[in-house]
Amino acid sequence: MNASNQSSELIEQPKSVHRFTERQGDYYSKQFEKIQSSNRITFSFNPYAALLGPLWASARNVWGFFWMSTVATLFALVQLGRGLWGELGADSLARAQRLSEKSQEMAAKAQAAIESGSSSAEVLQRNADNLQRAAENALLAAEAAVSGANQLILLGTLALLATMLIQGFVANILYEQKYCRWRGGRSEASGFSLANLLFGALMLVVMFPLTLYRFTAAKPEAWLTEFPTDKSIFNGAASWLDAGFDSIASRGAGFFDGITSGIRMLLDGLEVVLVDTPWPVTAMVILVMAWRVAGPRVAIFTLAALAYLAFLGYWEKSMATVALLGAAATLCVVIGVPLGILCAKSPSTYAFARPVLDFMQTMPAFVYLIPIIAFFGTGKPPGILATIIFGMPPVVRLTALGIKQVPPTIVEAALAFGCTRRKLLLDVEIPLALPNIMTGVNQTILMCLSMVVIASLIGAEGLGTDVLQALQFAAKGQGLLAGLAILLCAMIIDRIVQGRFKRED
Repeated sequence: MNASNQSSELIEQPKSVHRFTERQGDYYSKQFEKIQSSNRITFSFNPYAALLGPLWASARNVWGFFWMSTVATLFALVQLGRGLWGELGADSLARAQRLSEKSQEMAAKAQAAIESGSSSAEVLQRNADNLQRAAENALLAAEAAVSGANQLILLGTLALLATMLIQGFVANILYEQKYCRWRGGRSEASGFSLANLLFGALMLVVMFPLTLYRFTAAKPEAWLTEFPTDKSIFNGAASWLDAGFDSIASRGAGFFDGITSGIRMLLDGLEVVLVDTPWPVTAMVILVMAWRVAGPRVAIFTLAALAYLAFLGYWEKSMATVALLGAAATLCVVIGVPLGILCAKSPSTYAFARPVLDFMQTMPAFVYLIPIIAFFGTGKPPGILATIIFGMPPVVRLTALGIKQVPPTIVEAALAFGCTRRKLLLDVEIPLALPNIMTGVNQTILMCLSMVVIASLIGAEGLGTDVLQALQFAAKGQGLLAGLAILLCAMIIDRIVQGRFKRED
């Protein structure tokens, strides 16, 4: 029975290959059979794909092959074009000419100063000599670029030959995989498409000449290198946005001030505990908390980290940073966990919140600072707000994921035994979802940490200020020491928070 099925499949396959390819069915049937019958790497060469790679791929609807072949072929042709027709060294030659002219001009001024007995003659002559040496170096660079034309021609030729060989050996293998997917019932375009062939040829006619002209011409047309923009559109949009921000800020001043005051109260309370309290008391409380909550190993690590912060003079700034980080992380958790539970319970809420969370995570962090400054000004509370926007999405997403992953059988059993919705959430769903929730808290702490340096740009003081100053003045040692201090602060918080959960688990 099995032998008869295999023989029927062998008889049926050439027919299906003919239906799939429409043209050259005998050739592809033999090649597919050769590929499928071998357990090792099969060397099947397609001369049409080797010579006309992108055109063959477009006609056969293998668009991934089309783009890879187009990019590789274009790279090889650009190297050939630069070597054959490109004006290599033209920029260096023009620079050498400009420097030589300036050198001659400076030498003439030096000669005039010598004749007049001026004391600046020596300085002018020195400048003329320096310009002349720079011109000679630019001329040598131009000559080196011109001598590299043969290397570009060789590189382009080898790249083109390699591309053609790879195209020929890979084409049938990829086409056989496409055939298998088509035969398996998946939606795959089959046959020989003349329309796609013409479309692919049109794209090549547009891409190849323009790209070759761009890389071989000494001064290509401006419209090829710069998009013809209209500055009036940009100026109008920028003015409209400025007016919109100013209007919202003036009308909602009371609302924004209220948010700032609330965040400042929380931050001031944390700073009183961490910064204003005598350092021995603060250190002892942190060590005891680490010991009781996370165990002796975390306590020893915390002691070493606190010693590093104290002996390098980072104690006060570190406590200010911990207060800033703690305020942001606390608000992220207080707002994010209930929001994540709501998203898990309400699909419509999650459908609305998901693009907002995507926006919060993908928008560059520096962009957050623009509306924050416009609405809340500068200082620590605006820095905390920017940190909240950046750090909240992980805890919301992972909380929702954890609640959704609670087994439905457990939920049904709890409801069957008379559990209320409130008890179900607090005693069943949240404990089972706690690993995901704590992972979200961990990610939120780390993302809040990454905003410490960026928030220092708008006046959020702490260790981020030291890192920012190190970046401005290239103080490598200061930057590394301050960065390590920020890392230790985050690790202390994370080890204590995660340690309690791990011990309970």
